[in-house]
Amino acid sequence: MNSILQYFNKPMLKMPLVFGLATGLLVFGFFLGLYFMNIVPLGNNKILDFGIHVIMMAGACWYYRKVIGKGFLHLWEALTICYIVNTVASFIAGWLMYLFITYVDPTIFTRYLAEMATLLEAGKVELVKNIGEAEYAKMYASIQEMDKSEIITDEISKKTVMAIIPILIISLLLRRQDHAFLRDRT
Repeated sequence: MNSILQYFNKPMLKMPLVFGLATGLLVFGFFLGLYFMNIVPLGNNKILDFGIHVIMMAGACWYYRKVIGKGFLHLWEALTICYIVNTVASFIAGWLMYLFITYVDPTIFTRYLAEMATLLEAGKVELVKNIGEAEYAKMYASIQEMDKSEIITDEISKKTVMAIIPILIISLLLRRQDHAFLRDRT
């Protein structure tokens, strides 16, 4: 057991896990804020929570560079930190949302499915023209068969795809390497 705890005691892992946990809780707070404003806190209404992810990933890289790296941060360290923060945050937020819509207010999920069906019906003409009637019918049926547990995988997969470009930008902007070895060779 002690060896497992020692493994997680590395700053490259421990610090992003803490930032990821904090980010997940902040995203869930955003979810609750939308809920208390009587807005369905799933789907397109929730997309603004990704800003929290970006801010916290940048904050984690900045903190690591300032405190742990003593002013230096390699590109691979920044990439690792950002991906850990994003993945942990998505996992935590996804589970908290799932537990909320399962045990606290299941009507959120029902309203979310109704909104998705309404959006699909609104664009039916264009969708049928592009993908055909059979594919449209499959899409509509998949909405009706959606399970609450898909919220977790949906959160993780969407945030992972959305984070690719911001992670690269954050990593490139906040990296700082020691180039003293180049000066010493001349």
